[in-house]
Amino acid sequence: MTALYVKVDDEIGGTRSLGRPPLLSDSELVCLAVAQALLGFHSESRWLRYANKHLSGMFPYLPQRAGYNKRLRSALGLVKRLIRELAMDSDFWFDNHWITDSTPVPCGMSRPTVQRSNLAGWAGYGYCASHFRFFWGLRLYLVCTPTGMPIMWALANPKVGEHEVLAAMLEVDADLVAERDGIVLISDKGFASKPFEKYLAEQGIELLRPSRKREKQRHGEPMLKKVRQLIESVNDTLKGQLDLEQHGGRTFEGVAIKRP
Repeated sequence: MTALYVKVDDEIGGTRSLGRPPLLSDSELVCLAVAQALLGFHSESRWLRYANKHLSGMFPYLPQRAGYNKRLRSALGLVKRLIRELAMDSDFWFDNHWITDSTPVPCGMSRPTVQRSNLAGWAGYGYCASHFRFFWGLRLYLVCTPTGMPIMWALANPKVGEHEVLAAMLEVDADLVAERDGIVLISDKGFASKPFEKYLAEQGIELLRPSRKREKQRHGEPMLKKVRQLIESVNDTLKGQLDLEQHGGRTFEGVAIKRP
């Protein structure tokens, strides 16, 4: 945790705003958030009680649950930037073989929640084919390497096409794609689209996916099943570690801050 704090503090380079510095610095806030995820505390109240008892020497000041949650939501942009900086320090970051998939992130189970939630308009109804169930919420799109290193991620309405979301992700991180040569992207049938494959080819990305019904067997298809299991394992690990099925977020920032 000390090494993480030093790395984060060097990247942040001071406070984000003018005025009196907060009692809990941004570097300490990010370290607390990472430690909470690594130690498996899904409840912020339980985590703060644990930190007050066992980590008071490292964090002289710890806010109440409401203050901690408010600081985390306001630091969403900072957390996303530091996740990228920490990932780039790993050798796995430079792998040009990517796997992509999406997984449901339920945000409500009752009709009143759907009608009153602040996520209404962003979240929506969708269907999870792997679990044979409908849900109301979002889909988490993840692009990772075969070792499980997350490269890109996004949250989107389940009604938006998978290839449309992935195309938007690649457009946002165009610089990341441009600096790599020979990217091989492995996906499932949901990303099948001739215009999308043409778009990927223009970006220098080769798409490997299973063939659809009445479609000729594609190159490398017999090997895809074992590789596809890798991202399923990554999704299951993230859901277990970050408790994505019961995240408790009620706003855009509240849901996004729980993501990988």
